[in-house]
Amino acid sequence: MEKRLNFWYGSIFGTYWMVYAVVSSFASVFLLAKGYSNAQIGVTLAAANILAVVLQPLTANVTDRSSRVGAIGISGAMTVMMMIFTLGMFFFGGGSIALCVTFVLLIAWHTALQPMFNALTFKLEESGIPVNFGVARSVGSLAYSLLCMVLGSIVERAGIISLPVTAEIICVMLLISLILTKRTFDQAKAAAETRRKETARAAEPAATAEEATGTEAAQPPETAAEPASAPQQTPAEEQISLMDFVRRNRLFFILNIGVVGLFFSNSILNNYMMQIVDSVGGTSEDMGRILGVMAFLEIPTMVFFSRLKRKFSCQLLLKVASIGFVAKIAICWLADSVGMLYAGQAFQLVSFALFLPGMVYFTGENMSPGEAVRGQALFTTMITVTTIFSSLLGGWILDVSGAKALTFIATLATAAGAVIIILVVDRIKPKQGGR
Repeated sequence: MEKRLNFWYGSIFGTYWMVYAVVSSFASVFLLAKGYSNAQIGVTLAAANILAVVLQPLTANVTDRSSRVGAIGISGAMTVMMMIFTLGMFFFGGGSIALCVTFVLLIAWHTALQPMFNALTFKLEESGIPVNFGVARSVGSLAYSLLCMVLGSIVERAGIISLPVTAEIICVMLLISLILTKRTFDQAKAAAETRRKETARAAEPAATAEEATGTEAAQPPETAAEPASAPQQTPAEEQISLMDFVRRNRLFFILNIGVVGLFFSNSILNNYMMQIVDSVGGTSEDMGRILGVMAFLEIPTMVFFSRLKRKFSCQLLLKVASIGFVAKIAICWLADSVGMLYAGQAFQLVSFALFLPGMVYFTGENMSPGEAVRGQALFTTMITVTTIFSSLLGGWILDVSGAKALTFIATLATAAGAVIIILVVDRIKPKQGGR
């Protein structure tokens, strides 16, 4: 039962990131073929991310309030909505506002699902079965990588109509994964409840004998009350506002300004890789393979990050990752062939794949318990801000000056972000209660 539940949970992430490959990573391929300018594509992607920011707390609130439907049911309904939006890719004409709105809704709806699937880990563990989030997320990266490697070839041979067809097929697969995850969860939960009742019945004779002799069983250590001296979070810590957090953690806020610069290039490569590849004579097939290699190289670093963390400090890992970001985008700027673009992706091992978990652990180690959640939220917000800003600015730069100018500006922005992080990260000291 444990292997089955983890398998289906992993399949949710696998199909989710495969949908991302089609609707987000290949968005430029589809919209360029439909006659949109780079600036229009940038506005579309930015609008989608802004709408996603609004949708995420709304869907989380609905999920929390709905005890009957639950996260899996709402995720299934949102997947069906994505399938409906995808139909617009078949029927709406190129350059139309309707197709643009369709893409905004499709990408925003898809983005809003991610935190729900992340939080599903805790819901599934109510069955009594441990769920391995790290492995499940790695399945997502692997599935994305494999699909990108073949999707570019499919588009090259069958045309852009293959993109909505693929998206619909994968959405059906996502629905099936959700249904089978729910079924396995219900079975595991029912089995756990049966075992609990059997254990309780088996304990009844012993309890009756104790009552007859007037004795009481010793309380096991694991059910003993916590000592009065156990540290507790204060209400102020639990309810700290974002502005209060920034005032108390100015250096950490400056560090996150560096994150905006650092992730500028990451967003540019995710959104406009097709234009960058085209500028050196490549095709959508090359773009798919480059994105596939990029995602595949994330896996080993993320899987073995805990070992790296035991040997090196998070501060050092963040510095190395910052330099990795600069090296990757600089090679893309200097590239005059598809081969050089491939070479640049080798730095994915020591850039995004190292920085993301490093930042999560660094925040936990240096923030007090009540501030750690706000710290993670600030980091996520800065990445979202970067995505919106880079989408708008990147499309405009492409139309005005081309891909070379875009990668040059991205290199400068990334280098500035790296300098801020390298200068600030060692000055942030752990607070009392940090892990």
